[in-house]
Amino acid sequence: MSKTLIVYYSRKGENYWNGSIRNLTKGNTEIVAELISDITGGDLFEVDTVKTYPADYYACIDEAKEELLRKDRPEVKVYKDDLEEYDTIYVGYPNWWGTMPMVMFTFLEHYDLTGKKIIPFCTNEGSGMGGSERDLKKICKGADVKSGLSIHGAEAAQSRSKVEAWVRKIKKEVYSL
Repeated sequence: MSKTLIVYYSRKGENYWNGSIRNLTKGNTEIVAELISDITGGDLFEVDTVKTYPADYYACIDEAKEELLRKDRPEVKVYKDDLEEYDTIYVGYPNWWGTMPMVMFTFLEHYDLTGKKIIPFCTNEGSGMGGSERDLKKICKGADVKSGLSIHGAEAAQSRSKVEAWVRKIKKEVYSL
C-alpha cells in the first residue's frame, strides 16, 4: 500500500472572497488539504515562510508579484524531514499571479521527487490552476505530475463532494497503471 502526503501552503487572515476582502481564521487551501487528508488518510504538512507576509491582502499580493518577477525562493521555516516513505504527494496552494506562491517552489526544489506522483490542487477566486501544473512539471523532475483540482476559494468549506470525486478519479488513474 502506498503512503500519501498532503503538503500545502495556505493564507489565513485577509483574503479575496467573492469580490470583497474577508478575514479568514483558516485559509481556503488548508480547508481543502484537510478534506484530502480525511478522504485519503494521508499525512498533512503545512509549508510556511520564515518571513511574514503583510496582513493587508493587497500588500501581500503585491509582495507575491514582486517575488514571482524576481523568481525569489522565500526561505521555508521547517522542511519535512524525509519524503522517501511517500509515493503520492498532493501539493496544495492558492493561485498567486497565475502559479504557486514562490515558497512552494523553494519547498519542492529541496527534494528529489523522482518516481513520486505529484497531484496538485489550488484555491482561487476564478483563475483556476493557471500555469502551476506546467511549473510543477519543470521543478519536479522525474516525478509524474497529474492533472490538478481547482477549487473556488469561497466554496472551499463546501467542496467535499467535489474533492471526493476528484480523489476517486485520481486514485483510479494512479493505481490502475
